[in-house]
Amino acid sequence: MSREAVRIEKKAILGQILLDLDLVTPEKLDIALKEQAALDKAAPRRLGEILVSLGFISEDDMLLALSTQLGLRYLKFSEFPKEAPPGDYPTTKFMKQYKFVPIGIDDGRLKIAMSDPLDEYVFEALRNFTDKSLGIYLSSEKDIMEAIEQYFGSNVQMTSIMEGMRDEDTATEEIDLAEDVHHLRDMAFEAPIVKLVNMLITRAVESRTSDIHIEPFENNVKVRYRIDGALNEIESLPKRIQAAVISRVKIMSRLNIAERRLPQDGRIKLRVSGRDIDLRVSTIPTIYGESIVMRILDRGTALVVLDYLGFPVDTVEKYSKLITTPYGMLLVTGPTGSGKTTTLYASLNQINSSDKKIITIEDPIEYQIDGINQIQVKPQIGLTFANGLRHIVRQDPDVIMVGEIRDIETAEIAIHSALTGHLVFSTLHTNDAPGAVTRLLDMGIEGFLVSSSLIGVLAQRLVRMICPKCKEPVRPDKKIADKAELPDDIVTYQGAGCEECRNTGYRGRTGIFELMAVDGEIRQLILDKASSDVIRHKAVSKGMQVLRGSGWEKVRQGVTTVEEVLRVAQEWV
Repeated sequence: MSREAVRIEKKAILGQILLDLDLVTPEKLDIALKEQAALDKAAPRRLGEILVSLGFISEDDMLLALSTQLGLRYLKFSEFPKEAPPGDYPTTKFMKQYKFVPIGIDDGRLKIAMSDPLDEYVFEALRNFTDKSLGIYLSSEKDIMEAIEQYFGSNVQMTSIMEGMRDEDTATEEIDLAEDVHHLRDMAFEAPIVKLVNMLITRAVESRTSDIHIEPFENNVKVRYRIDGALNEIESLPKRIQAAVISRVKIMSRLNIAERRLPQDGRIKLRVSGRDIDLRVSTIPTIYGESIVMRILDRGTALVVLDYLGFPVDTVEKYSKLITTPYGMLLVTGPTGSGKTTTLYASLNQINSSDKKIITIEDPIEYQIDGINQIQVKPQIGLTFANGLRHIVRQDPDVIMVGEIRDIETAEIAIHSALTGHLVFSTLHTNDAPGAVTRLLDMGIEGFLVSSSLIGVLAQRLVRMICPKCKEPVRPDKKIADKAELPDDIVTYQGAGCEECRNTGYRGRTGIFELMAVDGEIRQLILDKASSDVIRHKAVSKGMQVLRGSGWEKVRQGVTTVEEVLRVAQEWV
């Protein structure tokens, strides 16, 4: 099937279309074109793909421009039929890899939705599976994956697997904790269990899940996915397959399946839908069996730029100045899952250049950045944060990133590195920016070392964004509006719930930030060992926007809801 047969031809240059539609600025387009020109010819990338990966345009913007360029109709998932047209098609794995899905038959013509309608290989493959002519439509990768899932995917397959398991004796047999390890291993390799676990992981990756929770209870085993920071129950598995499912995950992550009394940590590396995925696996014993959490790390995820993280304009300008300082220590604080690592990677990516030596020590390495030396912590062989950091400083680095300051030893080495001419990035688990100072002092670090080395602290949280498809105006409660210092006549927004957001009203997350730059007055307070409340008051008087204030700004802009800000930020921050 040739390109001419489906009448696809380029009518204009994509970059010019984006400019004409005011979807990108000339400056950002120029950056993307330069990056495209610098790529190896053996691994070229299309302009639209580069613009999306840099965060300059959204995927919807790119597809809108591509629709104009190719003269194809752009369809969204809500416009797809509920069921796939009858017929024989390539495997779902092939459809996911090449991002297309059949969506109907019209007058003997097979309608196909594609995210890359210029891929000749797909046309050849389809010609081998059908004798029909093709009608090509443009759609996003997300919508295509969702359609594949609905038509051929895990919901259908999960039902089939569960029904098949009812007839299985070995794989679904309930066993005692004292059961023979060899029998556990045999059960874990039974086809239904293998398919079930693979399906749970695949569904999680395709639904933007950050963590998979497999939790045993008295009568069942719950499977929950954390999506956009909130847990959603996905499946309730029969209690009788608990041992087999847990053993399967432990075998995949190279854990000891005979050890059920102690927590264990492991890793799984696999390829899902053409993407390289790392899973950090943690098990803990509970009264009803071992609970498992798998953190999903997508190695194929493009690095975001600072401008795309949700920083207010004035905050990103101040932060950008701090990360170009020649030496000193910059900390990013917040609870687990607040986006600290993403911010640090975006920071390193912005200052990464051929005239700087940048070394990181991490646990784990979540993104791989070209031009940066990255070290994975391995405590089992003595490669800890502190030990690795000692050797890093002998490598003549300009910039050092320490994944987390966990103890006084790591803190002391990081501070001394900052004092001897290095720019040091790291993270701490504190509630707000001033709290980082108190944490370091409580660890036993001398006040004069903290005041001399620390140049700034960035506290952050992630709030869910209102789904743009079901966004609707709403008048906030007066008490809440007063607390947020919102005008009486303000109209805020909420998501009503739709297919796009799985009826949650939210889709995606953005950051709220609190940046405390350490100047002379703050340094003196640190030397005086002032409380975090005193330091916060001084920083606010000098213009620092607190976390909740940053959240209220997002509410005024219609990005998130009042409830989200109240959920993630304490009243005094």
